[in-house]
Amino acid sequence: MKALFPFLILWRRHRWQLLLGILLATLTLLASVGLLSLSGWFLAASAMAGSAGIYTFNYMLPAAGVRGAAILRTVARYLERLVSHDATFKVLKHLRVTIFSKIYPLAPAGTQQFRQGDLLNRFVGDVETLDHLYLRVISPMVGALLVTLAVGVGLSYINLQAALAVASVMVSVILLFPPIFYRVGKPAGEQIATLSSAYRQQLTTHLSAMSELLLFPPQEDWRAILGQTEKKWLATQARQQNLNALAQSIIILLTGLTIVAVFIIMSRHQLAQIATADSALLIFCVLAAFESLGPVAIAFLHLSEVSIVAERLHHLLAQTPTVTFSPQTLTLNETAGEISIEDIDFAYTATGPRVLHQLTLHLAAKQKVALLGSTGCGKTTLLQLLTRAWDPLTGAIRVNHQPLAAYSESQLRSMITVVSQRVAIFNQTLRDNLTLAQPLADDAQLAESLRVVGLSNLLADAGLDRWLGEGGRPLSGGERRRLAIARALLHNAPIWLLDEPLEGLDAQTEHLIMQLLLKVTEEKTVLMVTHRLTGIEAVDKICIMDQGHIIEEGTHQQLMTQKARYYDFRQRQQGQYGL
Repeated sequence: MKALFPFLILWRRHRWQLLLGILLATLTLLASVGLLSLSGWFLAASAMAGSAGIYTFNYMLPAAGVRGAAILRTVARYLERLVSHDATFKVLKHLRVTIFSKIYPLAPAGTQQFRQGDLLNRFVGDVETLDHLYLRVISPMVGALLVTLAVGVGLSYINLQAALAVASVMVSVILLFPPIFYRVGKPAGEQIATLSSAYRQQLTTHLSAMSELLLFPPQEDWRAILGQTEKKWLATQARQQNLNALAQSIIILLTGLTIVAVFIIMSRHQLAQIATADSALLIFCVLAAFESLGPVAIAFLHLSEVSIVAERLHHLLAQTPTVTFSPQTLTLNETAGEISIEDIDFAYTATGPRVLHQLTLHLAAKQKVALLGSTGCGKTTLLQLLTRAWDPLTGAIRVNHQPLAAYSESQLRSMITVVSQRVAIFNQTLRDNLTLAQPLADDAQLAESLRVVGLSNLLADAGLDRWLGEGGRPLSGGERRRLAIARALLHNAPIWLLDEPLEGLDAQTEHLIMQLLLKVTEEKTVLMVTHRLTGIEAVDKICIMDQGHIIEEGTHQQLMTQKARYYDFRQRQQGQYGL
């Protein structure tokens, strides 16, 4: 329960709209009570007037009251849904932004303990579950209390004893049902939260590995695991629904008993015929008022589920970033791009193996360095250390003679451009996909970046408003690489980190992309991780990595003369492609 308080505090930003939603929900309930009560009284009074031989009866006012209550209930319900849902969506948006702002500094070092499906479920599913706290707990409880107060006061003008009886039963339900059904429903609520998270995580893993599972026998095992989790989830939901039905049955029973009590109380009085119509008003008022207790009976069934979700989110938000940036911005020449890496060691976990060991590398400003090595030797890890995804355990990394940790995050990001192996294309316009790199760029700059990388054809027809991604213009592998380079050009940083920029391309496209990279980075410092040898002769230095440190470095001619690891690697790749 304590885990809910931080999220309740976040809701203060929208407290007035949430309060308005509660008041409109209460007004809707009161309009329903008034409509049914007045309708019952009107019918009973009309019947009694006719049977008593009364030929003058004012039916205009009660008829107008019935219509007015019906209209008021409809309008109030519409406005309540509009305000409540709008407020809930705003709260969820605020929660997601807040949670994302907490998660973002953790990535990637602080989030490696969470699986990708688990993070997605916490960010999407768990946040959505938090809306139960308002829609199914707070709003129904407050509305029921206000209706009880209004009904008790209103009925006291007709019959005080009946009013006390009705109010006593309603208050008892409001006070006793939530803690009882919270305790009874707590195991089911906790299991629903746990099983829903497990199912989403398993499903995400299954979908992401669909290609591999289709090729190997374990696919049936994965489906069996999903099926078992789903059955447990559905069985737990069925138990919760049984508790829901039990609560509603008890409410119906209490409604009947309260009506009987009202009959007994009214029968003890010597009533005239017109008072008999008041009896009908009391009966119908009880029926309508007890409808407002329906959500109260099951409100706390969902509280345990919300509490578990809040604890899961609180555990995520309680993580502290392993990498922190300097709050101050250095005053220096950011157009230079010298990198110095001195004797760094790194391991992903305290007990894990060293991924980098005593690695030393120096890149002068505007120098082009290619980093080669077998898979798992630490090449990509080195790029991540340069962007401060992690910090080295020992040693030092300096950029322009300043420690990497001395730069603020914005300053470091402005100095480094990363062209990753996987190029993300968003389901947005071409303009939106480019302005990710430079939000302030105008259309002329965007079009020029496309022209430089040879993507002017994308500007045909719709131009920068052309839709990319699903339902839009598909991009080939080479076009994706060129678009990534266009983004890098717009970012215009002095240091470029390239992670396998030629991976997955045919030989001709490899050659074209490599030529393009060498052309656009002529005035840049470049560290390129690659397995491909296309155009590598043109770089200033080639470094060979093995087991976390550099074992060879030099120009293409120097390394070919040594006839060591680089020479063997080149001979093997040339033989593989028949070169």
